[in-house]
Amino acid sequence: MNDTHAVAGVPMKWVGPLRISGNVTTTETEVPLATYESPLWPSVRRGAKISMLIEDGIVATLVDERMTRSVFVKAKDAQTAYVAALEVDARLDELREVVRSCSRFTELIGFRHEIAANLLFLRFEFTTGDASGHNMATLAADALLTHILQTIPGISYGSISGNYCTDKKATAINGILGRGKNVVTELLVPRDIVHDVLRTSAAKVAELNVHKNMIGTLLAGGIRSANAHYANMLLAFYLATGQDAANIVEGSQGVTIAEDRDGDLYFSCTLPNLIVGTVGNGKGLEFVEENLTRLGCRTAREPGENARRLAVITAATVLCGELSLLAAQTNPGELMRAHVRLERSDETTKTGV
Repeated sequence: MNDTHAVAGVPMKWVGPLRISGNVTTTETEVPLATYESPLWPSVRRGAKISMLIEDGIVATLVDERMTRSVFVKAKDAQTAYVAALEVDARLDELREVVRSCSRFTELIGFRHEIAANLLFLRFEFTTGDASGHNMATLAADALLTHILQTIPGISYGSISGNYCTDKKATAINGILGRGKNVVTELLVPRDIVHDVLRTSAAKVAELNVHKNMIGTLLAGGIRSANAHYANMLLAFYLATGQDAANIVEGSQGVTIAEDRDGDLYFSCTLPNLIVGTVGNGKGLEFVEENLTRLGCRTAREPGENARRLAVITAATVLCGELSLLAAQTNPGELMRAHVRLERSDETTKTGV
């Protein structure tokens, strides 16, 4: 068996630039997207063009950040589990010191619990500097679990992973509490730009968003999510910047809001689960280093600031693609014409395949 290390080649293009402002950074940057879905590049490019026509561009507000890991322990009964949970909560200062012994960049910032029968699930929340923090959170949780089992009576080991985190699964808890970076992006598009660049109206986009993203997702049983295709932009951006691509499962949970404001279009994307980092596994590849440098995420800053910058650029990229797609879908036939033109050869199109 040949186990020689290789890199899979996925087509990548830089699109933009796009303009971003907000509480993390004010910048103009192109963004790298690695994807087999070629229409994604011009779609995001159109959204980026709109951001450049507006003074503040896309306003990106980072409202929270935390990486989580849950463990579970077993008790004799629910009462014993409840007493143990109260004891864990009372010892948070002590537990923070346990975490600090694992890494100088990991901080315990929160704790939540859930009891089912005699099982106690503990959900620990950490900040992890510039790393996305999967391994750092697991290392800290392992140390916490060991300490808790040694110092709190009546409980025994269940598992280092309790699925209450929740990692790479679409769940309500992540949409409610967040996992990774929680970023809200907003854009107010003047009426003339909506008409000339998006070839639609604010009223049409707002109505489509309600009917498609809100009602359609409700009927489908979506979990804390109402959007058109966040996953497309996230996967392309994650692959280009060395992220764990499986995190698009929870990352693509998010809500799109569109409002007609006297002909102007207010457009917003809320992404509570952006799991991105600028250091750690996957960042050593040459093309990843080049991309992160070009994005301005290799500058000497305080720990965590480069990852926050990357998160808001990610979220702004999602908004660009989401806005462009919804606008296209207000016009009959536009979406399919773009796919046929960009994804099929002239010969294929002629034969009708």
